Order: sequence, then structure tokens, then C-alpha cells
Amino acid sequence: MIYIYNDYGGTHTTSLAAAYHLKQLPQSERKLTTEEILNVKYFNKLTKEQFGKLIYHGEDEEGNAVYTIGCKRNKLVIPSLKELTLLLQERFHFKEKIIFSHTSPTVPLPMSLGGFFSRGLKLDFIGVPLLVIGAKLCCDNIYRLVENTKQVGHTSFNENIIILQNEMYKS
Repeated sequence: MIYIYNDYGGTHTTSLAAAYHLKQLPQSERKLTTEEILNVKYFNKLTKEQFGKLIYHGEDEEGNAVYTIGCKRNKLVIPSLKELTLLLQERFHFKEKIIFSHTSPTVPLPMSLGGFFSRGLKLDFIGVPLLVIGAKLCCDNIYRLVENTKQVGHTSFNENIIILQNEMYKS
């Protein structure tokens, strides 16, 4: 199985989701510390050149690959990836299950502002503290989103491609 966490930038909520999925963060809904947040691989580190690229984060305890992708405002990226996967499955009898899990609904306002200041304007002294505040506000939602994503992966036996919008996790 392949898990792909996706959102606008691919560097904040997706990186946290991948870290939760891979058990690199505490497996609970407790608030993360500033240090835990800033030590997450790729958190606030991706560049504009990496938008639209699949970033490999590792394999989970069951051997499932975990990726992230930043889609910017392009709502066609995930549907296009789905169509490409269907084509590959049909042409090459590729049967790997792929779960796309959208993390944007978890993003609170401080994180959006922090991402704009830090990644957009390169003003880390303003952006990073806002990102940390935002991450602390939404980390419990991200944890629940990841747990739900994994559960869907285990229970959806007849679907090879699943797209989760995760609207129930709005911050």
C-alpha cells in the first residue's frame, strides 16, 4: 500500500502527517512541543521547486510507503495522479492500493499566515513562530486524520485508489 498525504505546500501539515504515520511523533492527541514540531523532517523546509513532486518519507511498520506532495492551488494534481495510476494498473497489472489523504482541512489561520511569511516572503522570524502556533493548534486533528487514513487503508478491500478529502477535520 502507498499513502500520499497532500495539501497546498506539502511542507507543514503533510510533513506532520507523515511523521505521525511513521511513528516519529508521539502516538497520541496531545499537543506537540515546539522542539518536536521543528524537528519533523521537511517541516517548513521544502522549496517552490519541490511543488508537485512526491517526497518519500519512509516505510511504516507494515512496509507501506509514505509520501507527501504539495499541489499548490491546482486541484487537478490528485485526480491526474489517480488517472495515471489507473492507466498503470490496467497496462502493467499494477495492483498496489494507493490512499491520497488531503491534510489542508486541518490548517488553522496561524499556520496559513506562517507559511506565507516563511515560505512565501522568506521572513522566518515572523513565519516560524506562527507555524509552530498553528501546528500546536492542529496537531490533534492531524493525528486523528492519520489514524483514520490508516484505518481506511485497512478496511477498503475492493478499492485500489482512495481519495480522502477529510473535511471533518477542519480547524
